[in-house]
Amino acid sequence: MKNIFTIVFSITMMIFLSGCAKNQELYDYSSFTKNKPKSILVVLPTNESLDIKGSSATLANSILPLSEAGYYVFPPVLVNETFKHNGVYEAKEIRNVSLEKLKEIFGADSVLYINVKKYGNNYAVLASKTEIELEAKLVDLHSGKTLWNKETKFIKSSGDSGGGLIGMLVTAVVTQIVNESTDQAYEASMIANNILFRTNCNDCILYGSYSPNFNKDLQLK
Repeated sequence: MKNIFTIVFSITMMIFLSGCAKNQELYDYSSFTKNKPKSILVVLPTNESLDIKGSSATLANSILPLSEAGYYVFPPVLVNETFKHNGVYEAKEIRNVSLEKLKEIFGADSVLYINVKKYGNNYAVLASKTEIELEAKLVDLHSGKTLWNKETKFIKSSGDSGGGLIGMLVTAVVTQIVNESTDQAYEASMIANNILFRTNCNDCILYGSYSPNFNKDLQLK
């Protein structure tokens, strides 16, 4: 329940802050609305972070919000096994596979490339923070055009809980123990993916054809 509350609160704050932004340039959806992809092939994300779990965690947490947005998302296990069967194992190798080949093998309408720029926990003497930074690009497999791209960052900090210096030290130690035992980075990754693939805002991904809200995106009205 606490996790769900944290996710809902974080997304609500992002929506509120987006709504406060004035004079924001309207996102160009012309290629997206012209091609209207029904299916998305999410390939293994590249990972610039120092945590090897960044790639797999991001892939796992991207599927649900994309499905809820109304797209058919190819099962990641099937996709990864298909690449391995063809001798392609690393995310950087997958990036080099041509769009024509991806379309031929999977028959998807689009491919989603995600890059993990930051993933994991950083500890200091009196505080710690969990930081996730992602960038995504959706490419049409029929035309080769970029349909949509977006970057997002989510930071969860701790350490300022009151109680003076001793209280801050105790909090920092407890936080580090909790983070190491419960993988707070994975939970933060789930929130970051929900923010990255949320709908109904300027520069948000559009609803897919399997959503009852298809063609009802607020940012297009």
